[in-house]
Amino acid sequence: MTLTFCSFSSGSSGNCYFIQSDESAILVDVGISGRKVFNSLENTGVELSDVNAVLITHEHADHVKSLRVVTKKMPNVCAYANGGTWESIKHLVEDDKRKTFETGKDFHINDIRVKPFLISHDAAEPVGFSFYKANKQISILTDVGFLSRDVYDEIKGADLLILEANHDVEMLRIGKYPWFLKQRILGKRGHLSNVDAADTICKILSEKQKNMHVLLAHLSKENNFPEMAYQTIKNLLEEKEYYLDKSVCLNIINRDEMSALYTV
Repeated sequence: MTLTFCSFSSGSSGNCYFIQSDESAILVDVGISGRKVFNSLENTGVELSDVNAVLITHEHADHVKSLRVVTKKMPNVCAYANGGTWESIKHLVEDDKRKTFETGKDFHINDIRVKPFLISHDAAEPVGFSFYKANKQISILTDVGFLSRDVYDEIKGADLLILEANHDVEMLRIGKYPWFLKQRILGKRGHLSNVDAADTICKILSEKQKNMHVLLAHLSKENNFPEMAYQTIKNLLEEKEYYLDKSVCLNIINRDEMSALYTV
């Protein structure tokens, strides 16, 4: 009775994640080309007909790029989003393939319990997702500028946490982005920095006993790089006496590559 996770792509150029159990195969966002989605599924050993659902976090293009083609090409897929998100993207999906969930309310896709939880981002009704089976939990939290207490409470029990580490603040501030975009990214409805991610992990570790595995996601191409994100977070954790491979396992999700398969 396991849950498996794989990232097909993660970043501002496109996001797509895959969750699988004994009875279910779920995509979270499809912000990459349909061909890349289909090829990634094939590389994972999954038939298109095996996929049950596409869950949408919010309406930005890097999360819904191939929603139309994916829902047309996959015979058993339904697309799930909340009402606020559907207002912007309902034209992408046929009525009979469109399902609406209520943010904050659990629902099931076969043997997986799904919890969509409200997050802070500049979209209509953005959410993160937690996936539960038996006593295992995978949570996905990206595209978020600020973590409320409710969000902490939701993700702190995760066995596998996919957590945004979008940018290094100094790289962003001195970089080539226009000022309004820098302000958007740094704001409470923007994106988490490397330091924000480290603070989040430290706070979770201070409130839980069991170990967890964290995958750093949605790294900026312009304002971050994997080695910096990893080392910054490692250093800040060790300052609080949390050590990698003892208190927490830490890995990076590369922007445009399939990740390894992670199982909890």
